[in-house]
Amino acid sequence: MSLAGDELERYARHVVLREVGGPGQQKLRAARVLAIGAGGLGAPMIQYLAAAGVGTIGIVDDDVVSLSNLQRQVIHGTPDIGRPKVESAAEAVARLNPHVKVEQHRLRLDGRNAEALAAAYDVVADGSDNFETRYAVADACFRAKRPLVTGALGPFDASLTTIRAHENGPDGAPNPTYRCLFPEPPPPGSIPACAEAGVLGALAGMVGSMMALETLREIVGFGEGLVGRLLMIDARSMRFETVRYGWDPENPLSGVAARR
Repeated sequence: MSLAGDELERYARHVVLREVGGPGQQKLRAARVLAIGAGGLGAPMIQYLAAAGVGTIGIVDDDVVSLSNLQRQVIHGTPDIGRPKVESAAEAVARLNPHVKVEQHRLRLDGRNAEALAAAYDVVADGSDNFETRYAVADACFRAKRPLVTGALGPFDASLTTIRAHENGPDGAPNPTYRCLFPEPPPPGSIPACAEAGVLGALAGMVGSMMALETLREIVGFGEGLVGRLLMIDARSMRFETVRYGWDPENPLSGVAARR
């Protein structure tokens, strides 16, 4: 199905890009992306996915908007305080791009519901703020055979990678899982929560936008993705570093024991 006239104008700066063009924009329109969280990372990520013309965005969040969120969660506004984040985010998307459909999932994602949710979408983008959810999402994406873009945010640092653990790499070896990168979550209480440690709001905006970019690359298929590479950001020195990581044969999902 070709793009309508107003869509051609809306996405004109994409259409003229050789790496995207009309066919790439149509891939975006047909795509279904599940955004985990409408908070610090999810807020800018959802906005840029919507602006880019991703056809359907599912938003998972069980929280409500609070005043302390607004320093970084830019999809929400002061009048939204007390409202469910999924509702506030859905309204913001509708104002930004009426061509985008939003599916609201006001729930807490865990091991019981993660796989069914992931299987209903083409790409999953995880901007959650706790390790329990990250592991549940990553395991679910492996089982549902869905690519995962996952970001993490600290006070002045952040990281980003893409997981395609259900596939093999160019060398024929399995792609790494999230558990290949982080075999075990840190002990409870060892990493302070955002409310205790703080977070630089503009850093959340930068990393959420980069998550959107990585998701768009997964859909359209241009450039070199972050599979097997962890991008680390230090906002104090504005330093970016990329570290490669590989498949761990002892990981419980796709390791040697799991393949027997």
